[in-house]
Amino acid sequence: METNYIIILDYSAGEVIRIKLTPEEIEESEKYDDFETFLSTLEEKYEFRLKDCLWMTTETYQERSYGF
Repeated sequence: METNYIIILDYSAGEVIRIKLTPEEIEESEKYDDFETFLSTLEEKYEFRLKDCLWMTTETYQERSYGF
């Protein structure tokens, strides 16, 4: 499974951050043995603190919302 998207739950800010990785970011991520280490390189660019978040990766992205 190729990682194309990162979904981050920032519980300190109460927000969900959805990131569609660029081809360059996908290529860069493959250089890391540990994906979380790569993710830490994106903290400043996407304005989150990894220590305050839960995250998941996925190849495809789909979303459902209720009551909004």
